Amino acid sequence: MTAPNLYTQSGSNIRRTWALFTFFFAVVIGVGWVFSRVYGDPGILVIAVGFSTITSFISYWWSDSIVLRMANARAIAMKDNPELYRIVENLAITAGLPMPRIYIIPERQLNAFATGRNPEHAVVAVTEGLLAKLDRSELEGVLAHELSHVGNRDILVSTVAVVLVGFISLISDMFMRSMMWGGRRSNDRESGNGVMLLIAIAFAIFAPISATLIQLAISRRRESLADSSGALLTRYPEGLAKALEKIAADVVPMATAKNTTSHLWIDDPFTGDNRKSWWHRLFMTHPPIEERIAALRGMQVK
Repeated sequence: MTAPNLYTQSGSNIRRTWALFTFFFAVVIGVGWVFSRVYGDPGILVIAVGFSTITSFISYWWSDSIVLRMANARAIAMKDNPELYRIVENLAITAGLPMPRIYIIPERQLNAFATGRNPEHAVVAVTEGLLAKLDRSELEGVLAHELSHVGNRDILVSTVAVVLVGFISLISDMFMRSMMWGGRRSNDRESGNGVMLLIAIAFAIFAPISATLIQLAISRRRESLADSSGALLTRYPEGLAKALEKIAADVVPMATAKNTTSHLWIDDPFTGDNRKSWWHRLFMTHPPIEERIAALRGMQVK
């Protein structure tokens, strides 16, 4: 039996994906144009347009492989972990979704994520710590949450954001370093180009911040939505609520935690002092886990 009306319409997620690509093009081309003026070289703009086009193509087709490699995830078959495979298979059938590929991440932290460009190419990845510490109902809750990301069609925009946000940060860093090392033409100072230089510095500083803010806007809403969809899929919100309690209490650091991929995980992979810093709190990619647990326990599932 498939679960009806669990997932959002894909149209809004397609629009969000195109909005992300449009924003990416605008930022990269804007940065390229500003720096082509500062350096007096129109070729910089051409390079920026070329790189943004290539990066967008790569992010659409291979962003999931990039993310899995960043997490050191390895694919498994049914013979490797029959219980995990059957849980995912049963949930996928109930949700009316294709069977996703399953990956295990060699990390002791309790965490998981979903990726892929569409349900037919979806991946669900869980850490070894999650498999070791959760009971069956809790594991089902987490996996239902991740399959809800697949069903809600938000895995593409979330995975693409990893590559695009990372690229914007990279080019901004490159331009800042080039100015620090005297890459700007010496006669620019004499040509009254100081205003453009200030604009270039502002672009280099605020471009990655604005990209990250877009990343956060995507992430916080989708986590709450996946919590509720996952609870409806299992008909047992308490399973996911208990799993989130264990995940929240987990203080094991993640070796592969990165700011560019933090929004993909079911919970923020940064722990301890990293999570408490004011800078990290400003750019938290998830709603407070206490609020998520309270919302799950307030659900009425029939």
